[in-house]
Amino acid sequence: MNGQTSGTSGESKRLEAIEIQVDNKGYDLGIEYRTHIQNIGWQDWKHDGEISGTSNQGLRLEAIEVRLTGSDASRYDVYYRVQVENLGWLGWASNGAESGTAGYGYRLEGIEIVLVEKGTAFDTGSAAFYETAA
Repeated sequence: MNGQTSGTSGESKRLEAIEIQVDNKGYDLGIEYRTHIQNIGWQDWKHDGEISGTSNQGLRLEAIEVRLTGSDASRYDVYYRVQVENLGWLGWASNGAESGTAGYGYRLEGIEIVLVEKGTAFDTGSAAFYETAA
């Protein structure tokens, strides 16, 4: 969760599942996330290292939402962006916003997640971070 890429970029490989954990270093800070899955839609929220997605079904992740939990969550922002088939890296989403696509049939290929103390400047770029097919 320090901004390193999980998954791939430019290799045409899909993400099928994800698990996210916060190294909270003594803070009351957790994380929850849910994914939009091909032919299934949005899954229920998963928490602190639980798997969101599918295994051995060949289904792609298409979008994700991520948010912080715990009494110290109000002290931080979580930013995340995804690498999407045919679109590349989308702009940064934060604090539970949707990131990815729905209705296009595009796979998530990679994700980057950054935890930032509130009030700290963070360049989110200008690209859309979630798109839905009309």
